[in-house]
Amino acid sequence: MLDNSARQVKQIINYDRVMIYRFAEDGHGEVVAEAKNDNLGSWLGLHYPASDIPKQARELYKHNFTRLIADVHSIPAKILTAADNEQPLDLTPSQLRAVSPIHIQYLKNMGVSSSFSISLIYKKELWGLIACHNYSPRFIDFKARESSKLIGQILSSALEFRQDEENHQQTQTFKSAVDQLSKYLLKTFSIEDALTKQDVTILNAVDAEGAVLVYENNIIKLGSTPNDEQLEKLIVWINSTLGATFHYTNHLSSVYPESAEYQDVASGLMISVLSREMNEYVLWFKPERIQTIKWAGNPEKPVELNTNGMMMISPRNSFEEWIETVSGTSVNWSNEEIKSAARLREEITYAINQKAGAIRQLNEKLKLAYEELDTFSFTISHDLKNPLSTIKSYSQILSRNGNLEPKAQQIMDRIIVGADKMNVMINEVLGYSRLGRSEIQVSKIEMRPIIDDLIRDLLIAYNSPDVKITIGDTPDIYGDPVMINQVFANLISNAIKYSIPSGHPEISIQGEATETSVVYKISDNGIGIDIQYLPKVFELFNRMDNARDIEGSGVGLSIVKRIIDKHKGKIWVDSKLNKGSTFYVEFFNG
Repeated sequence: MLDNSARQVKQIINYDRVMIYRFAEDGHGEVVAEAKNDNLGSWLGLHYPASDIPKQARELYKHNFTRLIADVHSIPAKILTAADNEQPLDLTPSQLRAVSPIHIQYLKNMGVSSSFSISLIYKKELWGLIACHNYSPRFIDFKARESSKLIGQILSSALEFRQDEENHQQTQTFKSAVDQLSKYLLKTFSIEDALTKQDVTILNAVDAEGAVLVYENNIIKLGSTPNDEQLEKLIVWINSTLGATFHYTNHLSSVYPESAEYQDVASGLMISVLSREMNEYVLWFKPERIQTIKWAGNPEKPVELNTNGMMMISPRNSFEEWIETVSGTSVNWSNEEIKSAARLREEITYAINQKAGAIRQLNEKLKLAYEELDTFSFTISHDLKNPLSTIKSYSQILSRNGNLEPKAQQIMDRIIVGADKMNVMINEVLGYSRLGRSEIQVSKIEMRPIIDDLIRDLLIAYNSPDVKITIGDTPDIYGDPVMINQVFANLISNAIKYSIPSGHPEISIQGEATETSVVYKISDNGIGIDIQYLPKVFELFNRMDNARDIEGSGVGLSIVKRIIDKHKGKIWVDSKLNKGSTFYVEFFNG
């Protein structure tokens, strides 16, 4: 497909060389397809450092899908703007905008006289370029540029379809493995046996060569792993240095140098923490993949001093093949593997909570209570209750004046009712944090009225009449009414709050009843969650970088998680950055 696209573009514009250039995660690129004149040497497989097309230039390619430099020797003309115009002229969308002199010199150093590029976009990000070179000046007319642009758009769509198809297949493979492990965990009393001694094991949950389960002071190995002594030292290092509940790297020796002696089996490491207090983990290993990279010249960007003695970037002069051997790294962990590992962690944690003995459960709950009690108490009693009391007091003063219009009076009454309702919920949460072992008051809950009331109040609270909310089936569930109300208040509130920046917020609430449980799915088209934060999303005070400007304390989802755990249910999330999030909550019957 790539080769054919390169040939088609060359036929349209008749340039000497047409390459398809793919960007790697670190910004450097590789020539993955090529169509050229017979008298030219091949550049297929050559790598170019990220500095050749810096980040700001890559951002421009996401806005301008084609870029023509008909003659690198032409002299650009300055643009004069009105003297009273204080705003600089923005030429971002202009095809006539001159390019950086460094880039012009870069092309001259390559012997290129004319350059044309077409952007290849995947999920609104720059996947690569169709980069075209001619060794004499050559103008491309509008029709040919548009035809080439169309090929780029068709190729982008085809790449997106094929990549999504591959991702879907991998996701389904991992999902099937985790589903099977979940069944083993529920049927088999021993956690170790369920995860390591069945037809499907933790090794099948990701695409790894080795896996280790560290559980109840036992180390169980699967596949290709470091030896016992090496694993013991690695676990000591994890215990002493790792602060996160989830971590992954494809270059272990860069953070743990002692691993260099077994990088052939463990250059890549993914760690899922089951219990920090008891030092229990699932570890996955990927072997070293030695790469021989052929660079088009030394990849180090040269730096020179100008006449003022200041350092400045200079375009490369040499493009002779420069070979680098990269060792100590593995294949990267994919987003699908990270999601699968995060979901498996939830399944294992759920099974442990169900099967662990009373002493273990009590110890973990006590430790959790001691860590969170002071924080919860301060946050809820001071940061929430004091301003809430102020809101209610001022609302009551305004309401008693008697000078409000009927509509305003109705709104004021709802504010007072809402303040009272929130005060009750705060007291319940505070009591829950202090009395984690108290019995919940279970009853049958009719969900549709609760969801309708929450949506009505939240739409008023966020002043967002344009939010589109779709409600599907709402099967009844069994649980504590106050706590369940709080769960759905948090999840629906988050869905509205984080989808408003999208401009066209859309929320979907759907419940599905099975023979054994009820699963609710709450979806939005909001800002989404970065894949690296998914395993940490239910941790206390954990907020995503892209949500820093949105009001919130980072407490809500951790409260939701504790309530669901207390109901012996499950909660998990699937999300894509800038695409939205879907939270799943499962309540079991009986």
